[in-house]
Amino acid sequence: MKLKELQLTNFRNYEQLSLDFHPQLNIFLGQNAQGKTNILEAIYFLALTRSHRTNHDKELIRWQQNEMKVAGLVEKNGGSVPLEVILSTKGRIAKANHLKENRLADYIGKLNLIMFAPENLELIKGAPTVRRRFMDMELGQIRPVYLYESSSYNRALKERNAYLKFDTDKIDKNFLAVLDEQLVNHGNKMMDEREKFIAKLNDFAKKVHAQLTHDQEELQIIYQRHVKQDFLSELTERHSLDIFRHQTSIGPHRDDLQFIINGMNVADFGSQGQQRTVALSIKLAEIDLIFEETGEYPILLLDDVMSELDNSRQLDLIKTSLGKTQTFMTTTTLDHLKNMPDNLSIFNVEQGKIKKAD
Repeated sequence: MKLKELQLTNFRNYEQLSLDFHPQLNIFLGQNAQGKTNILEAIYFLALTRSHRTNHDKELIRWQQNEMKVAGLVEKNGGSVPLEVILSTKGRIAKANHLKENRLADYIGKLNLIMFAPENLELIKGAPTVRRRFMDMELGQIRPVYLYESSSYNRALKERNAYLKFDTDKIDKNFLAVLDEQLVNHGNKMMDEREKFIAKLNDFAKKVHAQLTHDQEELQIIYQRHVKQDFLSELTERHSLDIFRHQTSIGPHRDDLQFIINGMNVADFGSQGQQRTVALSIKLAEIDLIFEETGEYPILLLDDVMSELDNSRQLDLIKTSLGKTQTFMTTTTLDHLKNMPDNLSIFNVEQGKIKKAD
């Protein structure tokens, strides 16, 4: 899978921009706050119809504009696929092959990607919401049915929580039981998909981590399912507690992940170097996992991560990704990229202007 072209209209600081990419490695070179990361964000948005940096869509639309567009041409084994996402104050429209997709699940997966950025350390040491979002985003790319179940669960959860905010004497236990069944129906399917995904990710990541640490560390990724046995029974048992707290206290919206190396919880006791290595192991593992699931290697986005890694980890990242994935990288200097191949494209970025180097 390759991204051949990208066109931006009123995206962030870019009024109009059209780029053609190298099939292997593309480097965006420039100082901070010049617009490098915006390019990677645009590619991410094209793939997933949302930003990895903000939950506020209006931030993506250029100042004093009402609409923006990101378009691209993706080359896959089955041929070329034009993609386009339009975002306005009225909402978003996603198109594949120039046809509007009515459901997000039908669009996501047309362009698969993996992003590795300094904030990926939050996956290891951040809040549980970061890890749940990781599962949702990665699973959504390879299992369209998961997107449907996840969005349906969130709607049911929102409805149940709204009902729990009623005065206690106005809550009908029979109606609450109906809401429980809706939640359980979608929640069980979500948890099953998460369990299968993490088990597979664990297998891939364990091998990668052993290579990165020269067999000195064994990595284990544990899916911490908040529901212990039967979701419906546990939900029913918590009726009084949920009514008192005015919120749903159990379900996949409270799941988490745990990362263990040699029996030690990395988030609590691992060094920063170990946390970085675990994050790198997970991202490299995803490359082969997505290939196994879809038959296509994803594209790889590296946002200013080379300066965060020591020389050996840089080499590991380069050796694993090049030859498999088309890679897009931002950096402020080429000094630490001595091991890069000669056959690549370098784009100089300055004050929102991009020029391909000769």
